[in-house]
Amino acid sequence: MERILHEHDEYQFQQFKNGDEKAFKFFFEQHHNQIVGFCIQFIGDHDKAKSVTQDAFINLWISRSKIKELKGIRSFLYTSAKSNCLNLLRHKKVVYKYSDSYIRRRERQINLEVLQAMDFDSATLSELENLIQNSIKKLPEKCKHVFNMRRFDNKKNQEIAEELSISVKAVEANMTRALKSLKHSLSDYMPLLLFGIFCLNLNV
Repeated sequence: MERILHEHDEYQFQQFKNGDEKAFKFFFEQHHNQIVGFCIQFIGDHDKAKSVTQDAFINLWISRSKIKELKGIRSFLYTSAKSNCLNLLRHKKVVYKYSDSYIRRRERQINLEVLQAMDFDSATLSELENLIQNSIKKLPEKCKHVFNMRRFDNKKNQEIAEELSISVKAVEANMTRALKSLKHSLSDYMPLLLFGIFCLNLNV
């Protein structure tokens, strides 16, 4: 029975990849409530959680050609929802003046939830964080500075350019260089998707 269900899911996945809206609906019904529940844990608002989930599924449909295997659907949805949850938390930080440490704690909680949903544990998360931190330390100084300001201080490219007295294009170039270097140095240790969980919000 389990084999039959798996084969059915694989068939639906191929149909989804081919742009079949019925197959998309199949995965929507399969994952929707889980993603809404995940979002509610972190933003505490059912309506906003549903909106975030809706956006995640829209992104899934738009990006369907990039998803290589069946389990990538769930991973993509959690990662996309995580990104949108963090954006809402950062907006609340502006409105309610949450501290940076609060945002970092919430981000770590969300990262852990995403990894647990993909059968990773907290020990794995700590290992991944250490790998990323050590790789960041090895970046060229300018790249490291720009990356930290963008990733951890949540500064816009224009803000970084003004603070460092460089052009926006120079900021973008350093970010691109930093991300390429990190992806290369981490490729032997972690899938690209997991690196994306930490860096999805950079929009570069």
